[in-house]
Amino acid sequence: MNTLDGLTLGQRPSGRTILTAEWLLVYQNGGHHLVRNGELVFEGARVIHAGHGFTGDAARRIDLGQALISPGLIDLDALSDLDTYTLVMDNHPGWQKGRIWPETYVDRGPYEMYSTEELAFQKSFAFATLLLNGITTALPVASLYYREWAETVAEFDAAAEAAAAVGLRVFLGPAYRSGGTVVDAEGQFHMRFDEPRGLAGLQDAVGFIERHQGTHGGLINGLLAPDRVETCTLTLLQKTMEHADTLDCPVRLHMAQGKMELDMLQNLYATTGPQWLSQHRLLNRRLIAPHGTHANERDIDLYAEHGVTLAHSPLVSARMGSLLRSFAKIKARGVNIGMATDTAPPDMWMNMLAGLIGCRLADSTPTAASSADFFNAATLGGAKALARDDLGRLCAGACADVAVFRLDDPYLTPTVDPITSLVMGGSGKVTSAVFVDGRLVMRGGKVAGIDLAQARAQAQAQFERLIAKYPERSWKHPPVEALFAPSFPIL
Repeated sequence: MNTLDGLTLGQRPSGRTILTAEWLLVYQNGGHHLVRNGELVFEGARVIHAGHGFTGDAARRIDLGQALISPGLIDLDALSDLDTYTLVMDNHPGWQKGRIWPETYVDRGPYEMYSTEELAFQKSFAFATLLLNGITTALPVASLYYREWAETVAEFDAAAEAAAAVGLRVFLGPAYRSGGTVVDAEGQFHMRFDEPRGLAGLQDAVGFIERHQGTHGGLINGLLAPDRVETCTLTLLQKTMEHADTLDCPVRLHMAQGKMELDMLQNLYATTGPQWLSQHRLLNRRLIAPHGTHANERDIDLYAEHGVTLAHSPLVSARMGSLLRSFAKIKARGVNIGMATDTAPPDMWMNMLAGLIGCRLADSTPTAASSADFFNAATLGGAKALARDDLGRLCAGACADVAVFRLDDPYLTPTVDPITSLVMGGSGKVTSAVFVDGRLVMRGGKVAGIDLAQARAQAQAQFERLIAKYPERSWKHPPVEALFAPSFPIL
């Protein structure tokens, strides 16, 4: 009997491979269907057959037992740095803890708080953790709080190589902006703009995409990533959309995500982000907009009218005390919704559960949404956002992007329906294997091209060095121990 151990990690097996398991999720007639004891057949980078009754020859047949063979998950806002939100989880308000630059820091001159090598490392580490969680397609995002200004082409050249090395499918582009929020000595917020710098960042991003689009066998794809709606001038967004049409790539813009943004846009333009973009005809199907928790009804109508995708990150939103109101109502109004993690660990099953609970609380009924609705968002919704009908599904002709989730984990309840069971009690830790483009990139907690134990230790050391620099860019510059109090006193 063939096993996954017979395959070489990091390589695509030669010839046809048949995977079987207790459950297989296949795509037919416009949607996912569960198949008991089904067969998934792929050769090279593509799926040949998904279902029952394959009669062709194969180089190997691998039975995965009590497991779900699933399409790989799609993360529309996947954290690609070390998650600094852990520092403010219980230390509020976040703006006082380094999440907004004080004028005193800006006037001295912001600087890069990570070295070039550290920036490259954190991408590799983050990409590997995405694969550990069954995520096969990701749109990376990182904080600009500890940057000199924005992301650089050099670090994204390294990021493209890092994604290719571990085998993750990515939509990449360095984030850019034409302004930033600063806080003065009295605790008042205002914007500082440098539009030429933002336009230069856009041109760098365009050049990056032109050089990397479709490289590494199609694993590397372009993404234009203006930072946040309030940090972008109208000219920057207009030129972004023009380039997106020329490059035929998606645009991700964080919008309708918090009170500070709403207040700033009211001061600047006397309207909301979605309505401001609509006034200038900048809403379209290319746009992916995290997080939507502060979108009003008119904003949602505009998303639906113009084909904007809402990238839903329920876990990170809930941790900040905000809620999408609601997933079910927004979906019913015709808005495409994809899923995103935007945090570490990038556990999509945990996010699906948080989203399901949040939706039912928002609508005060258990029938508002189902586990299947959130799984669809994490696969088909993401694929629609990217205009890729070969992702997020298992059917003949689709990319062989496959995640295998164990159903015999002792922490899981006995399974009647695998999707419901995984949403209720699963986590990324039940991911036993991942294929991307037919290549085995993760097996049993090991990822091709990276020593995760060594990387975890390196990440801890790098994180501690960053924390030591936080007083330099925090309001009134208190010491670290005053910024981040421990959960309990340390004896």
